[in-house]
Amino acid sequence: QVQLVESGGGLVQSGGSLRLSCAASGFTLDYYAIGWFRQAPGKEREGVSCISSSDNSTYYPNSVKGRFTISRDNNGRTVNLQMNSLEPEDTAVYFCAGVYSRTTSPPKSAGEYTHWGQGTQVTVSS
Repeated sequence: QVQLVESGGGLVQSGGSLRLSCAASGFTLDYYAIGWFRQAPGKEREGVSCISSSDNSTYYPNSVKGRFTISRDNNGRTVNLQMNSLEPEDTAVYFCAGVYSRTTSPPKSAGEYTHWGQGTQVTVSS
């Protein structure tokens, strides 16, 4: 079974940090672009980071640039999202998604991804 599982969410105070992990089951992530998305109540799903498989090029929207960092573990099965300087506006369910892709620029839209995790809750209190 091809599956992605997120972990690492929780409750933190404003200004705190969390590290989310996306783990692959049934396949490795070596040839998969990976994206992190989030969805808050009443808001559209928003991409917060993605990474290519060809050369590990990354993308961040302005809302998280300078605060979030995406990276791959050397084991090829895990992609992490380090989140620093968290704000209440970052509160959402965070999803990881993957797609087989060897392009230099990683896919940025949710519709381009074929495999999705179930999400992990991140709550940032004031």
